Amino acid sequence: MEKSFLLFLLLLPITAPKGSHSLWTLATYIKGQTPFPEFSYVAMLDDIRIMYYNGETKTLIPRGNTTTEDDVFDSNDLLRISDNIQSSFMGKWAIATNKFNKTDALQRLVVCELRDDGEPGQMITRDAVGGSTTDELLYVDKNFTYQGHLNISAQVLNIHLEVSMRRHESFYQPFCIKTLKGYLEKRRNQVNRKVKPRVRLIQKANSDSGGFRVSCLATGFYPRHINLTLFRDGQPVSAHEITGGDLLPNGDGTYQMRKSLEISADKHTYSCSATHLSLDNKLHVTLEFDPGEPFKSVIPSVLIFLALLLVFGTGAVIYKYRRRRAASSKRDYSSASTSEESTDTKSTHEAQEEATQLREALSK
Repeated sequence: MEKSFLLFLLLLPITAPKGSHSLWTLATYIKGQTPFPEFSYVAMLDDIRIMYYNGETKTLIPRGNTTTEDDVFDSNDLLRISDNIQSSFMGKWAIATNKFNKTDALQRLVVCELRDDGEPGQMITRDAVGGSTTDELLYVDKNFTYQGHLNISAQVLNIHLEVSMRRHESFYQPFCIKTLKGYLEKRRNQVNRKVKPRVRLIQKANSDSGGFRVSCLATGFYPRHINLTLFRDGQPVSAHEITGGDLLPNGDGTYQMRKSLEISADKHTYSCSATHLSLDNKLHVTLEFDPGEPFKSVIPSVLIFLALLLVFGTGAVIYKYRRRRAASSKRDYSSASTSEESTDTKSTHEAQEEATQLREALSK
C-alpha cells in the first residue's frame, strides 16, 4: 500500500512551489481478497508521512511523531471527512466497473497548499482507477474547475459539482489549512531540516552509441527542490539535449536527481552546478572520468598481478637476506675456531716447558 502511494505521488507534478507547504492525503478503496482494509488512507506533510487511517477499525495511527498531536485537528471532523470519502468511493465503484469492465482499486488524492505568504493556495482532488486519472477537481481563489472522463449525465455531474464546491469552500479547505498549520508547528524541525547534496559529474562510455554519456548526479539532499544545470564550455546545455531530471526518493528520506547528455568524442569542457536551500552559494563540479565496464573488468586482474608481484618480491628479498646472514655467521665461526686452536696450542707448549724446568731442578 505504501509503495502504491509513493508511485502515485511521484507520477504527479510538484504542485507546491518553492517556499510553500502542502498536506497530502491518498485514500484507497479496494474490494476482494487482499491483505489491506477495504478503505484506508495515508496523510503526508510535504513529503513526511504523518498519519495512517484504517477504515475497517476507524482508527488513526500517527507516523513519525515525537510529541502528542491530538490537538492538531478535531478527530470528529476528520472521521466525518473519512466517511464522506468512503461513501463517494462506494458510489463510484459501480460507475468505474461499468466504464472499465473490471473492478480495480479506486484512489483519491487530496492536496491543499499553504503559500509562503500564509494564505491558502490551490486545493486539488484527483480520482483514479488502477493508477489512471478519471476526474479532477481544482479549487483555488474561490474558483472551481472540473475535468473528468466518467460516463455520467450532465445533470448528475452538475449536482455533484455544486455540492463539492460548497463543501470545499465551507469545510474541506478550512479544515485542511488549519490541520496543515498545526502540523507545521508540531513538525517544524522535520520540515525545516536542510541536508546538502553530494554532486558528481561523470563521463562514461556508452556501448550502445559508441560515444559517451556525461551525467550530473545530485543525491542525499533535503528538501526536494533543487536546480541542476549542465554546462558546455561555460554555457548552459539546451533542455532538449538533456535526458533525466526526475526527482527520486532515497531510503533515508532524502532525494536524488540525475541529468545526462549524450556526446561524441570532442574537445568541449563540461561542468555542472547545483542550487539548493542548504547551500549558501552555487555548487560547481568538474568532470570525472568513469572508464566503464570493459575497463573495470581488467582492474581485478591487474590488482591480483600486483599482489602476486609484491608477495614474490618480498619473498626474494627475505631469501637473499637470510643467505647473507648465514654466510656471515659461517665466517665468524671459522675465525673463532682458528683463534681458539691457536690459544690451545700455545698453552700446551708453555706447560711442557714448565715441566722440563721442574725435572731439571729436582735432579740437581
